[in-house]
Amino acid sequence: MIPRQLFLTKGCGKHKERMLSLELALREAGIAQYNLVKVTSIVPPGCIIIPKKEGLTRLSPGEIIFCVMAENSTNEPNRVMAASIGLAAPKEKDRHGYLLEHQSFDQDEQEAGNYAESLAVEMLATTYKGVSWYKHKNHLDEIATTMNIAQTAVSEEGGLWTTALAVAVFVPEGN
Repeated sequence: MIPRQLFLTKGCGKHKERMLSLELALREAGIAQYNLVKVTSIVPPGCIIIPKKEGLTRLSPGEIIFCVMAENSTNEPNRVMAASIGLAAPKEKDRHGYLLEHQSFDQDEQEAGNYAESLAVEMLATTYKGVSWYKHKNHLDEIATTMNIAQTAVSEEGGLWTTALAVAVFVPEGN
């Protein structure tokens, strides 16, 4: 069971109940109708990134789907929060890559996304034994595909729970 495709998505939800704010974030991300199983952060060798719209057409409601999920929630008024996923996948098709989840407060979308992406790149760098990663840093686009997705939100007054969510969804082989 090795997924050959993945897509990135994000969402935000607000509700008086924490669990329902998560449900609304999952709905906004387009993945509430699946049984999600959180897994650790490896991009399988040769796995390609596809558009969310294409990925969703390959899934069926109720299907068990593996994902890497970053989720951040609070009901503290006026709190800025972020959830992001960074991705670093080597262009060499026989090597695995990394997805990195990041949750934070007081970061904007770009900061949170860039931070998660840089950590994913750093994790990938640790797999290149004997190679000076920093020497190749300026040529990163020749070595790896990197990207991120981030969702920020500001919680409201009145005790509403707010959830920010960023997810890498693996499309099961054969879908």
